Amino acid sequence: MARVNNQIILAERPQGMPDDNTFEFVKKDVEDVKEGQILIKTLYVSVDPYMRGRMENVESYVEPFKLNEVIEGGSIGEVIESQSDQFKAGDVVTGMFGWQEYYVAGDNEVRQIDPSIAPITTHLHILGMTGLTAYFGLLDIGNPKKGETVVISGAAGSVGSTVGQIAKIKGAHVVGIAGSDEKINFLKDELNFDEGINYRKTDDIKADLNRACPDGVDVYFDNVGGEISDAVMTQLKKYARIPVCGAISSYNKEEQDTGPRVQQTLIKKSALMQGFIVGNYSDRFKEGAKQLGQWLQEGKLTYRETIKEGFENIPNAFLDLFRGKNIGKLLIKVAEREYK
Repeated sequence: MARVNNQIILAERPQGMPDDNTFEFVKKDVEDVKEGQILIKTLYVSVDPYMRGRMENVESYVEPFKLNEVIEGGSIGEVIESQSDQFKAGDVVTGMFGWQEYYVAGDNEVRQIDPSIAPITTHLHILGMTGLTAYFGLLDIGNPKKGETVVISGAAGSVGSTVGQIAKIKGAHVVGIAGSDEKINFLKDELNFDEGINYRKTDDIKADLNRACPDGVDVYFDNVGGEISDAVMTQLKKYARIPVCGAISSYNKEEQDTGPRVQQTLIKKSALMQGFIVGNYSDRFKEGAKQLGQWLQEGKLTYRETIKEGFENIPNAFLDLFRGKNIGKLLIKVAEREYK
């Protein structure tokens, strides 16, 4: 009897915040596994803010999602059938097979991970793309030095929380901006951030930044854009560095995003502002993963996961990213392993 593969496809391109009409659940028979291929059962699915941009039919750093096709994204799965000499049943792998319960992959489409090193979910965040994003964005562009002040927006998310910890390893004074008291407590109590600002409760974010960063801001790791970033720009020190990782505040806006012009500030402060994507560093992934793994084993890095269960809950979990409901990495558990 053929296996049935539940999939979630992009049914229409959203205007503003995606809704139920954006996604469609479909069923298809699982393809036969041919020589050199493996059948993967999805265990965990990652949802990430950048996926919102791929729902637009516009030119960007990555190809848009195609209508009526499975939404791609980072996933972890278990090999349950193999016609490849590189994998066997029970192997755990990670790849971009996305929002579906099964996937037939070729030898070169996925990477095997070792469950004995760390929990397998870490390969979708601190030992995966978000960890590498934090590592290269902060260290290559931000280049924090001992005693400098590093400010992070979206600080309680998967990337931001890792950025702050790496900055602490480098001896920086670290200030995180997030949207709830629970998140601020997480940053300060669990991750040892020096200061935290709840942007939803402040009456004057510039004043709060001035109190948290009395000597100004040397590095601003920008995950959100918008008014928060406008405020941080007023606190920059000379030769400040600004890695621009994301602009989540504008991803669901229907109108053109506008704000203060930054050119004069950059000139006056001799500041560097550089956008980046983690793919820019693909030839150095092994270096980053090795260092992140070492810090994790040494107890210098930690993480928080928000895990929701059930394949049917993937779209709603994705929307939770824009509602600010997650702390740390947001994942969806789809199934249990068959082989242990």
